[in-house]
Order: sequence, then structure tokens, then C-alpha cells
Amino acid sequence: MTEPAMAPAEEWKDFSLSLVRNDPLFRLQRRLGLIPPDGPGVGRRAVFWTLVAWLPIAIWAVLNRRAMPGTVEEPLLQHFAVHTRLLIGIPAFHLAEALAHRALQRFLPYLVQSGIVPPDSIPAYQDVLRSVARFRDRTLPWIAILGVTVVLSAFNVTAERMDELTWGMVGSGGQTLGFGGWWYVLVGRAIFLILLLSWVWRLFLFFGLFRGIAKLDLALVPTHADRVAGLSVIEYMPTVFAPVIFAISSVLAATWGHQVLYHGVHVTELRVQMIAFILLMLVLFLSPSLALAPLLTRTKKKALLDYGALIGAQGRLVRRRWIEGRDVEDMAILSAPELGPVADINALYEPIRTMRPVPVGAHTLAAVALPAVLPLIPVLAIEIPVKDLLLGLIKSMV
Repeated sequence: MTEPAMAPAEEWKDFSLSLVRNDPLFRLQRRLGLIPPDGPGVGRRAVFWTLVAWLPIAIWAVLNRRAMPGTVEEPLLQHFAVHTRLLIGIPAFHLAEALAHRALQRFLPYLVQSGIVPPDSIPAYQDVLRSVARFRDRTLPWIAILGVTVVLSAFNVTAERMDELTWGMVGSGGQTLGFGGWWYVLVGRAIFLILLLSWVWRLFLFFGLFRGIAKLDLALVPTHADRVAGLSVIEYMPTVFAPVIFAISSVLAATWGHQVLYHGVHVTELRVQMIAFILLMLVLFLSPSLALAPLLTRTKKKALLDYGALIGAQGRLVRRRWIEGRDVEDMAILSAPELGPVADINALYEPIRTMRPVPVGAHTLAAVALPAVLPLIPVLAIEIPVKDLLLGLIKSMV
């Protein structure tokens, strides 16, 4: 079997797609001057939106003596989730944009360069990229994101959700939101929600991209040593979601930490929620990789039949020649150098037999699980000694 022909460099260099550039939000920020013509301006945008979201709140709280302990029952400083959303979440979402853009600029041309997408499938591959780009550029999803943000912002000022805003209450009865509280609800938290929901939309785009690739006629190698038919490069793609997962986990950890420290909630009461959260992160952010499961399953089933038949044919010829002592007319399969002796050809079968149904390895799981788990450790450490906590984690993994 010959290797798939590799496309010339000039043919694959334009196989690029960004799921974070040129969408409506990106274009709006470019019009506002936040994104320079010659670059994404990730650092500039992260600093700008963080300051817009957090600085007015902090200044208002300081001026109105609602920032530090001793000035009000629950000052702004004790509401960890407020600071986490705005000082960690917003920059983390922007960092993820840079990682996602760079990863796809390397990954998509590589599929052509490596021969995984053969020359005959290049037009279909280009159609997949164009289709995803059209979805990325649609305005309707961003209208939905804005609508959901408005609804959630309104929901979060109801009586049942006012705990996070106690520092922003003013008036004799403390029942009215001051400027700082309204700024947090209408601006700070809204910015965080829009960026968070934008990543939910991009996760859907990633899934659509991988699903489209899985439908192509790819030149996969079922005997590949990576045990995913040569698609091991995809194992590293979930890394781009690490800042997003870390931001979400940090906000939850900050919320739970406040409840444990100031509202009498015990860490053991949060155990089920923490486990459910980690599992949810694994399912959501591994879903693009899971879109390749049907393709790899079909590839494995076919390869088991094809290579099983090949190994059986050689085995029958070996038995006929060396066990039964009969003449063998077709010697090609016995003398083919790429197959080698019985031991070598049997070794070809092992990578197929152990082939994984999804391109998810230890690196992939770590890229999703660690950002989800790390922010939760300080919450657990409030009531569980760090030594006992680490020993428990180690014992659970070995």
C-alpha cells in the first residue's frame, strides 16, 4: 500500500479557519478600535473589558465604605465571585481566543499536509471550512446570546438572588441597589455572561467542524501507533478550552467559598455538586472530539475484518507450506517485505485491536479535568487539611 500523496505547500497554506475572528462580536470591537487592523488585540481587549467591568464597582464601593470588612455586614471584598468573574473570567476568555486561533491555524493545514485529508477530498474539506465560517459569521446566535444575557441579568436581581449584591445595597433599609450594584448587574456581569455564552457558541462550532471532518473520505491508518488511526493531533485540541474551564470553575469555587466561610455551608454538602460539575465539563468540552467516534468505530471494524483476513491468508499459507509440507504457488504474501514474517504481521493487528473509539488520551483528560479541579481545591481546603486532601486525591488516582 502506498502512502497518500502529500499536497504541495502552496495548496495547504490557505486551509485556515478561525472560530474567534471575524464573528459579529469581533467585527464590532474592531469598529470600536479595540482590535487593531494588524492583529487580534487580545491583551488590549482583556485589560479594557476587565477595567470597564470591575473598576467602577471597586471605586464606588471604596467611596461608599462598602469595600472592606468592618464597614458593612458583607463587603465587596468578601464576595469572591464578583472579583473572580471580572478579574479572572474576562481575561481567561480572551486568552482562550488566542489559544483557539493559533491551534486551528496549525491543525487545519496539518490535516492536508500529513495526507489525512487526501487530494481527492480537498474540495469537500474546503466546503466544510466554508460552512463553519458561515455559521460563525451569523448574527442570529449573537442576538440570542444578548437576549439570554438580558434575561439572566434580570433574574439575578430577584430577591432569591440578592445575596451576591448585599455589598451594593443602599438606603435606610438596605433594599435598593446603588450605582455599584447596578453597574455590576448591567455591565460587569453582563460582559462576563456574553463572553461565557460566546464560548458555548464556539464549542458548538468546534463540534460542527469536527463532525464535518469526520464525514470526509479521510486517509486514516488503522495500524498507526497512536491507536487513533493517525488522528492523535486532535487529542491536543481541547487544550484551547482550558482557560474557559478554569474561569467557570473559579467562579463556582468563589461562590462556594463564600457560602462556606460566611453562610455556614459545609464542604461535604457541596461534594455532589462538585463531582457533577467536573463530569459536565468533561462531557461538554470533549464533545468535539466525541464527534469523531463514529468514524473511528467504523474504521476499526473495517480494519479488524481487512487485516484479520490478511493475517489469516498468510497463516494458512504458512501452515500449508511448513506444517502440511505442501507446495505454495502464491508466494507474494509470504515474501512481501512490508508484511514480514508471521510475528511481524501479527504485530500489525495489535494497534487495530487496541484502537480507541475517540481521540481522547491522558493529555486530553488532563487538559479538561485539571482546570476544572484546581480552583476547587482551596474550597475543599477550608475544612479539609491540605495534607489529607492531597493524600485522598493521590489514593483515588492510584
